Amino acid sequence: MSVLLEMNQVEKSFGATRALDGISLSVRAGTVHALVGENGAGKSTLMKVLSGAHVADAGSMRLEGEPYHPRNPLHARASGISMIYQELSLAPHLTITENIFLGVETGTRGWLKLKEMRRKAVAVMERAGLNGVSPETLIRDLSMAQCQQVEVARALASGCRVLVLDEPTSSLTKTDVDLLFERIREWRSAGIGIVYISHFLEEVEEIADDCTVICDGRVVKSAPMSAWTRERMIDAMVGRDVGELYPASNRSVGETVLTWTGPETSIELKRGEVLGIAGLIGSGRTEFLQSLFALRPVLDGDVTVKGVSGLDTPAESWSRGMGFLSEDRKREGLALTRTITENITLSKLPCWSKPSTRDALAKLWVDPLSIKCAHVSSRVESLSGGNQQKVALARLLHHDADVWLLDEPTRGVDVGAKSRIYQVLNQWTEGKPGRPPCAVIVVSSYLPELLGICDRIAVMNRGQLRSIRPRSDWTEHTLMKEAVE
Repeated sequence: MSVLLEMNQVEKSFGATRALDGISLSVRAGTVHALVGENGAGKSTLMKVLSGAHVADAGSMRLEGEPYHPRNPLHARASGISMIYQELSLAPHLTITENIFLGVETGTRGWLKLKEMRRKAVAVMERAGLNGVSPETLIRDLSMAQCQQVEVARALASGCRVLVLDEPTSSLTKTDVDLLFERIREWRSAGIGIVYISHFLEEVEEIADDCTVICDGRVVKSAPMSAWTRERMIDAMVGRDVGELYPASNRSVGETVLTWTGPETSIELKRGEVLGIAGLIGSGRTEFLQSLFALRPVLDGDVTVKGVSGLDTPAESWSRGMGFLSEDRKREGLALTRTITENITLSKLPCWSKPSTRDALAKLWVDPLSIKCAHVSSRVESLSGGNQQKVALARLLHHDADVWLLDEPTRGVDVGAKSRIYQVLNQWTEGKPGRPPCAVIVVSSYLPELLGICDRIAVMNRGQLRSIRPRSDWTEHTLMKEAVE
C-alpha cells in the first residue's frame, strides 16, 4: 500500500521542555496505524503538529508525496487532515448540519444554501453511521456516541484523507465500540489512513495494522501488529517491565464498614474488600456512588457507615472516613487552576497550618504514587491525565479514608499509571503497619479491570443493583449479558 502521510524527525519544545525529540511516523493509505504511549509521551503534541494546532520547531511532513505545512487547523482540514479529540469540539446549541459545516458553510453572497448543506449532511451522516437522526437535531440532545459520529461526519464532509482518532472509545459502551470498529473497517477499505490513539491495548490488537510506541518524545519502535505482543507494547510504553498489570492480592476480609439496604438488594462492604459495580453508561452506577457519599439524597434505602446512618452531606461522609473519587476529574474531581498541595489537602486541612506545612504533607504522597511534577506548588492543570488522577487518589490517602468510592478510577490514563493505581489500591486494602485495611467500591466500564482487581462484582441495570457474586463466578460475557438484559 502507498504511503499516505510521512512525518520525519519532528521536534517541538515548550520552553525547556522537549516534547518531541525527532519523531518519525509513516501512515499507509487504507490502514489503521496505532499510536500508543503513556500520558505525556508526546502523542497529543505530535498530532497537534499534524493538525496545524502547533508549529514544529524542526522536521518535515509530506502528504501523498507533496510537502505539507499546515498554517492552522482549518488549513489542515482543507488539506485532508482531520482530528477527533477525546474531548469533543462541538457547539451543543447548534444542529448537526451546522456543526458539520461550521467554518466551511456553503453559500453565495452571504446567503447560506441550507437545503444543499442538509443534503450533504445526510450523506456524510450515513457514512459516519449516524442513521435515524434528523440533521436538524441539536448536539445537546445526542448521546456521546452520536456526538462522536457527528465529528466523524464533519471530517468526511471535508474530504478527509487522514483521520486521527484520539481515545475514541473512552466514553463508549461495548456495543458502541463494536459499531465504531465496523465503521473504521469501512473507512479503511475506502483508502482513508487512520491514526488510532488508545490506552486500551486489546482494541489496538483488534483494529490496527501497524503500531508505533513513543516514550518521552521519542519513537521506541514502529512495526506491523504481527511483530507486537501486548507485553511488548506495555514494556515499550513505560520503558520497564511492569510485570502483571493486576497484582496478586493477600487481602483478608475484616469487619463491616458500610451497609446499604435497598428495596430488593443489600450490600455489606467489609475491610480488605474491593466490590466492583459493572453496567452500561446511564444504568445508574455513578448516581449510586453519589448517593452513598451524600452527594444525592437516598430516596429508597438506607446507608450506614461504621455504625452511623443518615449522612446528609459530603462533609459528614468525609468525617466518617469515606472518600469519593469522581469519574469527571476535570469538572468535579479536581480544582485544575489550584496547586497539587491544595488539591490533596483541602478535605483535611487544619486552620493553623502554614503553606510550608501543607506542602510537606502533599510531598508525602508524590513518591508513593509516582506523581510526576516539578513541585507540589505546580498547578494541577499542568499535569498529564494520569498524574492528575493520582493527585485525586492522593486526597483519599491524605484524608486517611477507610471507605473508598472510586468512579472510573483509571479512565483516560496510561498503562503505567493504571499499574501504579492498582498497586496502591492493593496495598491499602491489604493493610499497612498501624493502619487497618480499607474497603473499596469501584465503578468501571472496563470489564477486564473489574475482573482483575475485585473480590466481588455486582451489576447495575436500569437503576437496580443486582447479582452480587464472587469475581470467580463472572466472565466478561456474563457481566455484559447481565447488564443488557
